[in-house]
Amino acid sequence: MSKHDSYKYLTGALLALLLNQDLYAYKLTKQLKTLFGASESTVYSILRELQQQGFLSTYDQPYAGRNRRYYHITKSGEAYLKKIQQDWQDFTQKMNNLFEGGY
Repeated sequence: MSKHDSYKYLTGALLALLLNQDLYAYKLTKQLKTLFGASESTVYSILRELQQQGFLSTYDQPYAGRNRRYYHITKSGEAYLKKIQQDWQDFTQKMNNLFEGGY
């Protein structure tokens, strides 16, 4: 798996976390660090990229006298997630075939 593929699947994990609920950056970072060991800088880089591509939108909510920036997956973000999920299924099928002795 290439570095690009790892980044793509981490992107997919981030989008999947946002599929059912909007989350703020710190919570996303904490969850991705716990699940995959992702660094804070990597997560913020992915967030910026996804927002620039129109896959995420943001809004601010007051919390304890400050604003939290929440991320929301857009329809195009959901479509991109489906593409990543299909790529993942293709990859895992190839790996399963290999592990089972087939090519």
